Amino acid sequence: MFGVIDLPTYLAGLVLIVLLPGPNSLYVLSVAARRGVRAGYTAAAGVWCGDTVLMTLSAAGVASLLQANAVLFAVVKYAGAGYLTWLAVGMLRAAWAMWRTRGERTDGGEASAPAEERPFRRAFVVSLFNPKAILFFVAFFVQFVDPQYAYPALSFVVLGALAQFASVLYLSALICGGTRLAAAFRRRRGLSAGATSAAGALFLGFAVKLSLTSS
Repeated sequence: MFGVIDLPTYLAGLVLIVLLPGPNSLYVLSVAARRGVRAGYTAAAGVWCGDTVLMTLSAAGVASLLQANAVLFAVVKYAGAGYLTWLAVGMLRAAWAMWRTRGERTDGGEASAPAEERPFRRAFVVSLFNPKAILFFVAFFVQFVDPQYAYPALSFVVLGALAQFASVLYLSALICGGTRLAAAFRRRRGLSAGATSAAGALFLGFAVKLSLTSS
């Protein structure tokens, strides 16, 4: 169908891939828990747009170029690791500020989030600067595209649409779960500070892992 081969295997692998934790899903969950459904979906939209760019680049062969060019791969890799580190430091600073003001009352969910935060932009960049994801997309997608099919671009569109659909379902579940935590975060800044600190620490871990990634 549309040049896609072994669709059941692709779908099974896709489910496992989507469920693997990563900085994208963690950031969406964090935003939803701190700022509610609307902000959560704003961050999710950034993830979907970033993933679309990665899929397009992979279909165009850019991922193969990164894999073959060690210098270019290193530049993208360390840029991504640096951005994740910058986000982690911002989260840890915000957590410290929340901890210092934990005795103060807050009536809205926005109080626990930095005013300058841009969920869409941050989620988009986190998704975009992920060289291992680019390599993964090209290695995974190519296996399910019929090389004899006359319109391979259509095959990539079908595979990408299925991946995005699975991502929409998964991130929507995370957003719904995150909003359950929002009320508790609004009432208790100490709890919010602890959760934000944990998220910052995890982002530092993602940065270290990304910096150690090899092509």
